[in-house]
Amino acid sequence: MMKGSTTKLRVRYAETDQMGVVYYSNYFVWCEIGRVEFLRQLGFTYKMMEAEDGCMLPVVEASCRYKTSARYDDEVLLETRVTGLRQYVIKFAYRMLRAETGELLAEAETVHVVVDKNMQKRPMPERYAEAIRATMHEVAAEGVTG
Repeated sequence: MMKGSTTKLRVRYAETDQMGVVYYSNYFVWCEIGRVEFLRQLGFTYKMMEAEDGCMLPVVEASCRYKTSARYDDEVLLETRVTGLRQYVIKFAYRMLRAETGELLAEAETVHVVVDKNMQKRPMPERYAEAIRATMHEVAAEGVTG
């Protein structure tokens, strides 16, 4: 199993402001990309979770600490991992790095509540929780905490 996932993306012109700097809210779009790819690398998708198990993960909290600016046409490495998993809640952590230098651009976190199609809280289906927990155990075994 993996402890997290890394996704490479390139800053598009539409993601920047007049100064060519990535507009702050786009970092949260990148977080979604990271979550989707993290789950895909575990062998399932958001689409599968919704269609097969009626399980959705709305964001209930989001934060981002911006360290330095990403700019148009930069390549960005997006690291995603799960730092918390309880019956009804999952917490993701993200690091965005300039691919060329490894410079830290931003760190973010999102918290999600597990709900059904009627937006009622429900437990995370065990087949997903088991795969996610395995990534957390590997991180804990290496001495990394979140």
